[in-house]
Amino acid sequence: MKILYFAWLRQRAGVGEESVSPPPEVVDVGGLMRWLATRSPGHASAFADPAQVRMAVNQDFCGPDHPVHPGDEVAFFPPVTGG
Repeated sequence: MKILYFAWLRQRAGVGEESVSPPPEVVDVGGLMRWLATRSPGHASAFADPAQVRMAVNQDFCGPDHPVHPGDEVAFFPPVTGG
């Protein structure tokens, strides 16, 4: 599974991209976020406030209950505002 981090999430996690193999109990994006938060203090900081994190699976915006599978690309980014 390919994980992409953008903006302050990238700064906090300390990486812009990584490949991971989550355990079988990780079945959705919310579970993935909780698991990723255990990988390092930087990851924990990036996911400290899940309400401030937006996500996409395979380039489609989604919510934390969206399923994830091996081979998916999951992106995490802050909320964006338009103007």
